[in-house]
Amino acid sequence: MTKILLLSDTHGHMDEAILKYAAQADEIWHAGDIGSLVVTDALKALKRVRGVHGNIDDHMIQREFPENNRFMCEEVDVWITHIGGYPNRYDVRIREEIRNNPPKLFICGHSHILKVMYDKKLELLHMNPGACGKHGFHQVRTMLRFVINGDRITDLEVIELGKR
Repeated sequence: MTKILLLSDTHGHMDEAILKYAAQADEIWHAGDIGSLVVTDALKALKRVRGVHGNIDDHMIQREFPENNRFMCEEVDVWITHIGGYPNRYDVRIREEIRNNPPKLFICGHSHILKVMYDKKLELLHMNPGACGKHGFHQVRTMLRFVINGDRITDLEVIELGKR
């Protein structure tokens, strides 16, 4: 059983509320627009961090985090990218690959809109944790947490961190 904290679009922001939830996870996944390595360094001091760079991230972050990160967590095939789109409207950059080789869990950020959807056609779960930073048009800062147990994704929770 692996407890995951999923966040995105920190845009360089880190605070005690984020760190409190990070300390409760087994792994922290960041879906891009990190903004500063200070963010991921603070998270790495607590737990393992997996992530991707986003469209605002500089060359230092791009060197540390790839554009796409595909890996297995227990028995779940996970693909994280920053700009990914949504079921039936995937970004052109990943559209062909996701159709030909869909993961079980597809994660992206970028929109600052928290959304969890099941793609029936590709049989995958799509997650976007919204944004937990203070920059952007979102009104409420959000993250997701869930559990991966073998091949199952369970106990999904929305975490609201208050107004930006």
